[in-house]
Amino acid sequence: MASSSSSAADQEPLLQRSPSPTGSMKSYNSISKSREDDEEVSLGDINPPSRAVENDVLPETAVLGRNLGWSSAYILIMSRVIGSGIFATPGAIVRSVGSVGITLLLWIAGALISWLGLAISLEYGCMLPRSGGDKVYLEFVYRHPRFLASVLIAVKSVLLGFTASNCIVFGEYVLYALNREPSQFEGKILALGLLTVIVVIHSCFLKTGIFIQNVLGWLKIALAIFMVFTSLFVVLFRSNESTESTTSSIQIKTNGSYIWDGSVWNWGIISTAMFKVSYSYAGLSNVNNVLNEVKNPVKTLKSAATAALITSCILYLLVNIAYFLVVPIEEIKNSGELIAALFFERVFGAKVGRVLLPLAIATSAAGNVMVVTFSHARVVQEIARQGFLPFSEFISSSKPFGAPMGALITHYIPSFLVISIPAANIYSFILDVEGYPGTIYSIAGSAGLLWLRYKRPDLHRPYKAFLPAVLFSVFHSVAVVFAPFVPREGLNWKQHLSEVSYAFVGTAIILFGIGYWYVWTVWIPRRNGCTLEEIDATLDDGTTITRLVHVPIGSKLVSTTEPVTEDE
Repeated sequence: MASSSSSAADQEPLLQRSPSPTGSMKSYNSISKSREDDEEVSLGDINPPSRAVENDVLPETAVLGRNLGWSSAYILIMSRVIGSGIFATPGAIVRSVGSVGITLLLWIAGALISWLGLAISLEYGCMLPRSGGDKVYLEFVYRHPRFLASVLIAVKSVLLGFTASNCIVFGEYVLYALNREPSQFEGKILALGLLTVIVVIHSCFLKTGIFIQNVLGWLKIALAIFMVFTSLFVVLFRSNESTESTTSSIQIKTNGSYIWDGSVWNWGIISTAMFKVSYSYAGLSNVNNVLNEVKNPVKTLKSAATAALITSCILYLLVNIAYFLVVPIEEIKNSGELIAALFFERVFGAKVGRVLLPLAIATSAAGNVMVVTFSHARVVQEIARQGFLPFSEFISSSKPFGAPMGALITHYIPSFLVISIPAANIYSFILDVEGYPGTIYSIAGSAGLLWLRYKRPDLHRPYKAFLPAVLFSVFHSVAVVFAPFVPREGLNWKQHLSEVSYAFVGTAIILFGIGYWYVWTVWIPRRNGCTLEEIDATLDDGTTITRLVHVPIGSKLVSTTEPVTEDE
């Protein structure tokens, strides 16, 4: 899946081990169009693909095999979506925007915007059914300048692909359940312990890890439903009573003025809150990252992702309403990441509310960490297969336990470092830093889809995104990118810069990627009088990879098809 400087029509792999990639693509398209049920196309039906970028339209089975059916794919999405977001972010959102009304509008808007992004991911995923997600899509679209898209995706995935936020929530909720004073050190120890255990499980026990994350996924869905029914019970039977299980009577206010009291209509503040909402919906395209391991990838992707979007939208809206029905808004604003714990404490009292149910929420966060680690390691593995990371062959390999241990370790290191940062209230900053560059990449993906519609009508598209939705996604993402620079009322310029520092950090990471790309792929080869070229190779576990080699200008690249070992 290498980028190339040649045009799509005449691109050939550097090592001619199979017929022309374009020819393979047309063969696959003709097969796909004749199959109305979108069944998985066996690679035996077509010529074996090379690593050339045009062959991204061909399904590829991972060395690990296709271990994920429909239910596993659905839970892979739901466990990614329903993590710490619904249990931790509402307090920060209400504190920012000031009212129940705007908060609920943001969650509804977040669902609609997520649908736009999902439609784009579905078109890409069905058109290019390979593991890697945005890596595959942006490489396919943006082939000039050569290697730039690949390097930027690699930098983003390694530097911002950490699983820190849900680990932190896990530590906080465990301490809360144990009725201990908040301790930054103890919380970080618990977070790091969770991360370490999950990486070990996914590295050494592939199918066990999948089973555990499926169980945790269904448990967190059940927990969200339980919260909704609990709030309804409070409204119907206890809204006017003082009970022993609450510190004060539960007051339910539903009049219109209460809903909009304290609203802050500032686009900069609302956009920052939208980052948190969007992050809570993030993960609807999680299956796109692991399509090489999904049975009937196109058919499963379309149905599982749509079902997950509908489910998560309903649960998010109802759980937010449950919070507002039970917990006074001022307590919500001051709750930090512990809003769900306050909810259960007010309903069930200190004994149950502070022990059992916070532990259940910690378990939910752990499930999120499991699926994020599982899927992101596959993205890192695909990047390594392309040759864009140090120790690429080790990271690409599935040895010794039939799982991407090298990629999991690569994912583990930045997550470990971020969790270890000795700073309080790091959670919200992490969400914003992760979200800002992601919005810029979203613009590139949406615009790229429009470009492909115009330049590549020959591509088979089992799913087509609604064109106005794609256009709206572009304009919305552009607005969100520039929103942090809108002046905020009541803040001087120093305070404002402090509030939007995440935008500068995210931008700096992208600029670092561009600088790294130029030095590595342009300046060094030019200085040494050579070009950076790609050759196909196969590891001894059967994983196909791309090697990047320096070839003196004017020399011919010698072809080889022999397998290589990781230490060669």
